[in-house]
This record gives sequence, structure tokens and C-alpha cells, in this order.
Amino acid sequence: MSLDFHWFLPTTGDSRSLVGGGHSVPRGVGQRGAAAGSAAQFRPPTIDYLAHVARTAEQLDFSGVLTPTGTWCEDAWLTTAALIRETRRLKFLVAFRPGSIHPTLAAQMASTYQRISEGRLLLNIVSGGEPAEQRRFGDPASYGAQERYARTDEFLTVLRGAWGTEGIDFSGEYYDVADARVRDVPDPVPQLYFGGSSGPAGPVAAKHVDVYLTWGEPPSAVAEKIGRMRALAKAAGRTLRFGIRLHVITRDTSQAAWSVAQEMLDGLDPADVARAQAALAASESVGQQRMRALHGGATATDAHDLEIHPGLWAGVGLVRGGAGTALVGSHDEVASLVSEYAALGIEEFVLSGYPHVEEAYWFAEGVRPVLASRGLLAA
Repeated sequence: MSLDFHWFLPTTGDSRSLVGGGHSVPRGVGQRGAAAGSAAQFRPPTIDYLAHVARTAEQLDFSGVLTPTGTWCEDAWLTTAALIRETRRLKFLVAFRPGSIHPTLAAQMASTYQRISEGRLLLNIVSGGEPAEQRRFGDPASYGAQERYARTDEFLTVLRGAWGTEGIDFSGEYYDVADARVRDVPDPVPQLYFGGSSGPAGPVAAKHVDVYLTWGEPPSAVAEKIGRMRALAKAAGRTLRFGIRLHVITRDTSQAAWSVAQEMLDGLDPADVARAQAALAASESVGQQRMRALHGGATATDAHDLEIHPGLWAGVGLVRGGAGTALVGSHDEVASLVSEYAALGIEEFVLSGYPHVEEAYWFAEGVRPVLASRGLLAA
């Protein structure tokens, strides 16, 4: 097996600390400037800085970059389109919510994007689960998981149909289209990435997507998800690839890596943690609930107290929504945990680290050679 690694575009901003470079935390949390003499400055998500991150990821041979969606992010479609000419090979994994866009329009945008980028678009489908965010974008907050995933099922049916040579007529509960099509079939058809931990998510993924993504839970929990999704895909007559979303803190020694995690933990204001956890507790996302359960909002003072599996740290999730765990350790230790996930069937790793330029180098120059020596990277 040859593993595929992606990086992340911090379109909410970046920092050396967990706040200021986070995602989906309440507005204003972590946006303060650092004290004089500190390097932990907030880096605004300017197009020049994001281009720097993208070029770094490409230079270091990451396959692509995930670009998140949400109120506190810059728009993923516009941002990545602006970065196409800043890069040559890098793929853009664009996250978006079906409730915010019509599937025929999404199909047209993706088709145009593929021509402009010469085939560098990947799509991350995010069904949602945050009532306040849904209301903000005019999406019915009354939709529970069953309705959201039923809508996603219809959305992906129309999307894929519009990419076909014959187009599609479709009449469902959420969408009604006649002769939905695009000017030219995208070449290649964008790969679809999708994650969802609730019961209704599984059959939708098994039916439609190419890569099923999970957030970084302990290997035993990931193994359970993979087994369940493989069975659902087999029943649907399909196979899936599997990916995982994680942060990473890797250094030449384990002690040095855990010192960075400790500094990040020490830099958290308990009031910021409380505000972030209160906001995240309102999420209806089962995946988010599972992330919160890993740390329970604990106010630990020792970073190792949040180590939920050897080398897997839940401290990021104290103030960050979405992926809340990090691989922490020496390059050999991080490579071993990557190998452990790979043995379960994970083929794609979507990684990030604070700050995103510097941490990309730590991983690429430290961990990748170890993985190559173990035969887990293509020549």
C-alpha cells in the first residue's frame, strides 16, 4: 500500500498556538495579538499567506490541501480558485455543504473548476449538523440527521447525474430537476470525499462517495468504522477508500514534540476553552460529539493527561471544532502510528499543524523518510 498525504489551508487564520489558528470556535476567540517578545502572532488568512501555505505543500509533495467550510472561513471555492495559478500540481479538496448550494450549480462549478485547474479539484461533502450555522445560511435548522443525509443522497444523485453524458431528470423530496447537465463532462470527474458518524450517513457514503473520511479517533474506533463502512459498500456493490483527518506535532525527539503540545495547552485560557466547549456542545453532529467525548472538556494541566492512545492527543479539540486530535511524538513514533492506521485500511491522511508552513516541513522532512524506508510511500 502506498499512502497519500494531504495538507490543510488555514482559511480562518494561522498561529503557533491552538487559538488564533482554530476552526469553528466562537467569533473573537483567539484573535488577540501575542504579547511583545512572543512569536505566537495571529496570521490573517490573506491570499498571499494562503498561497505560501499552498506552495509549501506542493513543494513538499503533499497531494492536495483541504479547504474548510463555515462562517469563520474564507469561502473555499473562491479561495482555492485564486490559488490555481499559484501552484502547478497541487489538488484542492474543497469542502461545501449541500444545504447552501443547488446540485446542478455545484456540478457546473466543479466542471468549470476542472477545466481551469486541469483536473485538480476534489470535493468534500459536508452534510452539516450545526443548527446556528444552518439558520445563518437559510438552511432549515429543523432538519435532523435523517433529513440532512436524505437530502445529501438526493444531492449526490443529481450531482453525479449532471456530470453524465445524458444528464439527469430527477424528482425527489428535496430536489426536482429536468435535464440537469453541464456543458462538458468534467475530466476527470472529481473524487468525492465524505465523512459522517451517524447511522444515516453510512448508506449515503456507501452509495455515492469515493473516499470515506473519519476524524482521528483511536485505532480501535477507526477499525470499527471501517468494518461497518466496508460492509455497507459491499451491500451496495461498491468499494470505498478510507482517509483520516488529523493534526500533527512531530519533532526529532518525543520529548521535544510533547513540549510543543504542553506549550499549546499552557497557552489556553480556561475561559476560551469554556466558550468553545459551550458552542461545540450545541452541535448535532455525532462526529463532533465523539470528538468532545475524547477529552470531555477536561481542564488538564499536563498534556499527557489528554493522550487517549499512545501518540494520539485530544488537546486540539478543547478549542477547535471538527478534527480535534493530533499525532504527537518523534518522527519514528508518528510514523508508527500512521502505520497503525494504514494497517486498518486508511490510505489517505489529511493533516495539519500549527503553524501550517513550519509544521508541514517537520512532517515532510521528518516523518516521510521514515515511512519511505518502511515501504509506505511510492517512489
